[in-house]
Amino acid sequence: MRDRMVKFYAKDDNTITLNATPGHFATSSSHINFYIDVTRLKVRANEAREAARSIKNKMLHHVTTVDTIVCMDGTEVLGAYLAEELEKGHFANNNKHETVYIVSPEVNSINQLLFRENVRPAIEGKNVLLLLATMTTGETVRRSLECIEYYGGNIVGVSSIFGTMTKVGNTEVFPLFTTDDLPGYQTYAPHECPYCKKGIPIEAMVNGFGYSKL
Repeated sequence: MRDRMVKFYAKDDNTITLNATPGHFATSSSHINFYIDVTRLKVRANEAREAARSIKNKMLHHVTTVDTIVCMDGTEVLGAYLAEELEKGHFANNNKHETVYIVSPEVNSINQLLFRENVRPAIEGKNVLLLLATMTTGETVRRSLECIEYYGGNIVGVSSIFGTMTKVGNTEVFPLFTTDDLPGYQTYAPHECPYCKKGIPIEAMVNGFGYSKL
């Protein structure tokens, strides 16, 4: 797959790029025609720092207060740099120590998201930003938001490296890359997938962590 990867540039900042591979791929709830590889923006410090700066700029004038960033899909490095950007100014913080908390939920044996007792104070009563690697149908986002609300968090926004939507319900989404940045990107319900109808096999299962070939 690596030899077919195409580089795409963020329209708002052409110093930030991601790689995508065309083909027939499946997520947990949809089929897509590009595998979006966000690995570099999650694990390389310099690129994560630049991505965090760009996400912060997208949030300006839309979000005023962030106490906690909830990181999904292994986005903790990006979340740490985003917290640093938010603490530089323009965003309020109500935490006692005047710093942004960065946490991730645990997934139990029946695939439920939960926060342990020692982490719950970082959620309960806090203004929470949800950070993900990728968003396609929004199902993972909705499940994550339900978890945050269950533990008493006040959701102020959602951000992602790549996303197909700008709102989930009444919650604003601030994606670094959108479908406008990836010409030709499509997502399909499994029963409507044109690749399946043509008998083209699924190449890999994909999510925000990466891919597994079939």
